[in-house]
Parts: sequence; structure tokens; C-alpha cells
Amino acid sequence: MGASQTRAEHQYQDLADKTGFSFEQIKNLYQRFQQLSGNEETISRANLNSIPALANNPIRKQIIGAFFDKRNQHQDEVGSCDQIGFEQFLMVMSHFRPPNLRTTDEEKEAMRKEKLRFLFNMHDSDNDGTITLAEYRKVVEELLSKSGEIGQETAKAIADAAMLEVASINVPNMGPEEFYEGITFEHFEEILKGLEMESRMHIRFLDVDTSTMRCGKSQS
Repeated sequence: MGASQTRAEHQYQDLADKTGFSFEQIKNLYQRFQQLSGNEETISRANLNSIPALANNPIRKQIIGAFFDKRNQHQDEVGSCDQIGFEQFLMVMSHFRPPNLRTTDEEKEAMRKEKLRFLFNMHDSDNDGTITLAEYRKVVEELLSKSGEIGQETAKAIADAAMLEVASINVPNMGPEEFYEGITFEHFEEILKGLEMESRMHIRFLDVDTSTMRCGKSQS
């Protein structure tokens, strides 16, 4: 039993070093992982797709896809996988970890960049390093048209106008015949400059409050 406990502690320490989570936070997230997987070793898209809080989310597909995107799993790989284990799940969840009182300014900046990269990856679906008009239009259309109040053509027009505005900001001297290829990560950072991301990017649909990283429905 002592050897088993030591192995578990070593495993937790390894996960803590990789993600910044405490042992208690890792235990809480493991409980939620087991609930989602039905006590299996992996979870699938179907497991996340069955979460009631996600049912009416207009970007449900992108949110679920983010968990299976290898770019978000700290593996230095691209592509997607059909199922993920607990370590991969934890790696994705680490993007939502808020800073604490001991977090340095340098660490906060690194966390902010990591969160922005996570959001960027959600929209850069083909992993070419650019959010194209087609990708941006798809997200905006889904956000607006699924509300039932705005038609698809209107949503498309809004997306096109928004992308044109982004182009005018990022490439102010672009000629009328030039084509704006899309939003790079650097442009994305500039667009969201000044927006406080470090502690505001939470995930609540897993019944985990990432501001405290405790399992259970948030009271807020």
C-alpha cells in the first residue's frame, strides 16, 4: 500500500508540475473526470456533448473540440484525437487556472498569452496560424443566427463588416485591391489588448468553478 501511495504522489507531483494545479485541485478534477467518463480511463466528444449546460451553447462544437485539439494539450503536436485521458483533460483545464497571490507579473503575462492562444486555436480550425474570413464568419453566424432573431444572411453581413473593421485596424494602409488573409495570433493579441483575461476566463459547464477549481455547481 505504501508503494502504491508513493506512486500516486509521484504522479500527482508530475501533473502539478505540468499544470500548476495543487494536489487538492487535481483530486477534484479527477472526480469530475470520472463522472464524465463513467469511471472509464478516457472521455469522448459524446461524453462532453451530453453535458446539459452545453446543450444550447451556440459554440458548443468549438468548446468540445478544444478539449480534443492537441495544440491545447501541451504536447507540441497538431491535429485532434477521438478520446483523451485524464492527463490530457487536465492540460486543457490548466488554461482556465486563475493566478494566485504568489503569481509574478511575468507568470501572469505568460498565463494571459496561453489563454489567448487557447481562444485563438478555437477559431483557427485548420491550424494554419490565421483566422480566415470563412472561419470568423462561421463563428459569428453560429453565435447570431442561433439566437433565432437574426437570419443567416444578416449574420454573414455582420461577420464580413466586423472582419473588414479588423483589417482596417491591423493593416491601416491596405489598398482597395489587396486581400486581407485573416487574423494572425499577433493581430488577435492586439485586438484583445487591455482586456483582463488572467482571472476572467472561467469554465462552468463542467460543474467546476475554475476560479477556485472545486467540483460542484457555482453559486455565482
